[in-house]
Amino acid sequence: MDDIVEGEWSAFLRQWNVEAGQEAALAEMVTSEPDRHDWRIVDAAYDRMACPECGERLSRGPVGCSACDLAHGFRYAAIETDRPGAQPGNEHGVRVNVSVVRRPQVTSEDELLVRRLVLPLLLIGSLPGTDQAQRASALIKKAPRKERAGLAEQAVEAWIAEALSRSRP
Repeated sequence: MDDIVEGEWSAFLRQWNVEAGQEAALAEMVTSEPDRHDWRIVDAAYDRMACPECGERLSRGPVGCSACDLAHGFRYAAIETDRPGAQPGNEHGVRVNVSVVRRPQVTSEDELLVRRLVLPLLLIGSLPGTDQAQRASALIKKAPRKERAGLAEQAVEAWIAEALSRSRP
């Protein structure tokens, strides 16, 4: 997950011609105006800042850390630009799934499992329909705990099959 964010941050540093010792100041600038930067840049900037309350990377601390919770919310003010060739809205899916996977303590095990399984599909530009996602979520939540991982994998496999059938002439 971190590579998705770190690659963009490295390019951003080169673009700004940042010298040694200036990275922290740039991170503070980015987090003070998240609505002016790509979400990957904002996430990477938060990773370079320590939370004044819990000491974790800012926005990634435990549930209930008010500074991390606030920063986590501000990350969603950042810019999302769909990648060429990806379905419209795909970038939002990537962003949300990355956010959940990078801060796993704020979600259920079942949600985390599904987000991890779905992320590779999002990264190649696919996007499930709302009905697909809601059906899979309801099925997984109703199942006994020991069956949930298998059902999540089946839902993702069905999504892959549907996406492949749409892409073929």
